[in-house]
Amino acid sequence: MHGEQLELDLQPPLPSLTQLWTPDDIFGEQDPSVVLGFKEDPRVERKRAKISQKALADYVVMWANTQPHGGLVLIGVENDGSVSGCKAVAVEHLNALRTVGRLVPDARFEFRNLAVKNSKGEDDYIVMLRVFHRENKLVENVSGDAFIREGDEKRKLTEAEKREIRLNRGELDFESEACSLSFPDDFATEVMAQFRTSYLNKRQLPSRYNVEDVLQLANLGKKSADGFKPTNACAILFALNARAVMPGCFIRVLRYDGPEERFGLNLNSVADRVFEGPLAQQIQQAEEYIGTQIRKFTRLGSDGKFASKPEYPDEVWLEAVVNAAVHRSYNLKQMNIYVKMFEDKFVVESPGSFMPPTTGETVYESHNPRNPKLMWGLYYFDYVQCAFEGTRRMREGMRQANLPDPVFIDRQSGTFSVTVTLENDVEHRKQYVRSEAAASINPEQYDGLSESEKMVVNYLAENHKVNVTDAGLVISQDWRGTKQVLDSLVSKGIVDRSPGKHRSRHRFYFLKRK
Repeated sequence: MHGEQLELDLQPPLPSLTQLWTPDDIFGEQDPSVVLGFKEDPRVERKRAKISQKALADYVVMWANTQPHGGLVLIGVENDGSVSGCKAVAVEHLNALRTVGRLVPDARFEFRNLAVKNSKGEDDYIVMLRVFHRENKLVENVSGDAFIREGDEKRKLTEAEKREIRLNRGELDFESEACSLSFPDDFATEVMAQFRTSYLNKRQLPSRYNVEDVLQLANLGKKSADGFKPTNACAILFALNARAVMPGCFIRVLRYDGPEERFGLNLNSVADRVFEGPLAQQIQQAEEYIGTQIRKFTRLGSDGKFASKPEYPDEVWLEAVVNAAVHRSYNLKQMNIYVKMFEDKFVVESPGSFMPPTTGETVYESHNPRNPKLMWGLYYFDYVQCAFEGTRRMREGMRQANLPDPVFIDRQSGTFSVTVTLENDVEHRKQYVRSEAAASINPEQYDGLSESEKMVVNYLAENHKVNVTDAGLVISQDWRGTKQVLDSLVSKGIVDRSPGKHRSRHRFYFLKRK
């Protein structure tokens, strides 16, 4: 085989599996019955041959901006799928359609004709227009309008969305844009001094460099005759109140009662904290607070001693928070980072989609940081390693804890965002008790506890007291069965109860401290 080239006979998917066909597969298909069988969807648009050049240009723009492959326009096919064809259309009009690039100079596309039978049964043809996605540029028409495909519809982008896409595709550099805050009055001098010390130590530079020198070396601003000019990245890292220019520059942490977020009269948030200020300070304070909210569970080990473990590995959830702070889009100035803790999962939502070529499927293999200056800034605060390994460490940490891999979801239409979800083992966790409750249980008692008893103990560790009715909701048993579980815990010396009548809803059970 040395010196020979391996030839692959790549054929399109079976006609019955149209969902797997790419725009290139469709464009290259010679059988008109297969091509005409495609309805309008995220790959295909139908248009009658009399469409104007200007209207066609908008669809060229749309496909050029639509990830991942662009799409097709079938010219000569009506919206209902009937074939009107192009044979009867004036040659001058068809020639004008083929020069649509004059209205969309940045688009890349090609045409080809396909022989068909029109709806009257006559020999005819349609024109297939293949438009390729531009990965490195936002495409607009000559009027400055841009569109994307959502489902089977064309949607015009707002100016804010256009700017976000330009940032994603490297046309703009938000980090390096000048910031309007006053230096040094609006900046945290102690944090900048800490950064300077770390920067000089890690770069092995002499102490003669002052704060402004170091910030310029780190590409966070420029010295001038009028004083130091900070960038947006500098403001995010060091401003006392970056929200003055970027209102969404903060981390909001919420904890919910149950597995989902509810609203209005059913609102179920039980904790809500906001962390703002210089970015490293946001992360540090969020880390400290989240650490108090992460539950720890205890199980009797083979050595007869209790062993505790958190519901998520500390290094994994912290990595998720740091990743959001580093890689979010600060251009989406009104949007903030959310950390949401549920009964069965830990969710981090950050503004902005992945930077190409990274996707939710390739996040472990590709690395293209949105904010490299912020990333290096946090490196000097020891929060990131600036290496292509953060998501891999998250995955490995979850696997070592026998938990599912993190789930990344990237939204690139409507609201640009990335969501990472860490799932805990809520079912398996029923075999554990909360660490706060372990002090009330002797190791020799542990193996004798039923699943329902452990669930009640865990509830009491978190909520401190419960009556029979509410305990029944926790363990899904009727009043009589629940009362038996509670009385069993009382008899074992794990739980105590307040005085009161037998069926009083004001009679509570609570953990007995030893």
